[in-house]
Amino acid sequence: MVSHEPNSRNLSERAISARGVVKAFGSGDARTLALKGADFEALEGELHLIVGPSGCGKTTLLSVLAGTLGCDAGQVEVLGSMLTALSSAEVTRFRCRHIGFIFQQFNLIPTLTLLENVSVPMLLQGAPRREAEARASERLGQVGLGGRERQRPTQLSGGQQQRVAIARALVHEPRLVICDEPTSALDSVTGHQIMDLLSGAARAPGRCVLIVTHDPRIYGYADRISEMEDGRVTAVHSGHALGAFIQAAQRS
Repeated sequence: MVSHEPNSRNLSERAISARGVVKAFGSGDARTLALKGADFEALEGELHLIVGPSGCGKTTLLSVLAGTLGCDAGQVEVLGSMLTALSSAEVTRFRCRHIGFIFQQFNLIPTLTLLENVSVPMLLQGAPRREAEARASERLGQVGLGGRERQRPTQLSGGQQQRVAIARALVHEPRLVICDEPTSALDSVTGHQIMDLLSGAARAPGRCVLIVTHDPRIYGYADRISEMEDGRVTAVHSGHALGAFIQAAQRS
């Protein structure tokens, strides 16, 4: 268990501001509201968790905030850009430049080496291959996988693959890192090692790390926790109140 200490970092500018976000799936009698006017805010310099029961809309909200899913109503501002006012092509360019993604299942390309996997975001931005691979090698070293650049994902453990995914997410220096259940497939020790890396990433100037999770083992890493239920954010825990929330969640 990680004990929570009130965050001493300088949390200042808003990284994300979402207001009245509505998202429905299906149509007619099969139409389901996943988000029902959700409001959400995250700040630069923080590691922010979104928690709640299965089906409450966490992943849908994360996808809308990341620009991988459009919303039916509401406004979403990310890093000073109003995503809901951008075209699909503009959102794609914004996401490529400013957002890094980390997933539960790693989403590494098995036929590529670790170096090639981590280079992908920079290559998509048009960086020369030599520059992309030099930066990728540096990031692999930072996550403890230096010297293994020519290996392939299938040669690694789950925790090592997640480290590669973190290196890939950070290689292009994104200001927003989006994580969907990054520790739930990992054992406790490995999960805490991954969270140490993500906590360190959140300390970069102007960066925000946003994580959707069902894993109470990692709550103690959060600067703030937003609770969701039935398509809305129902509570935001910070400061000393966050410690009480974490203790209650880890006891249950």
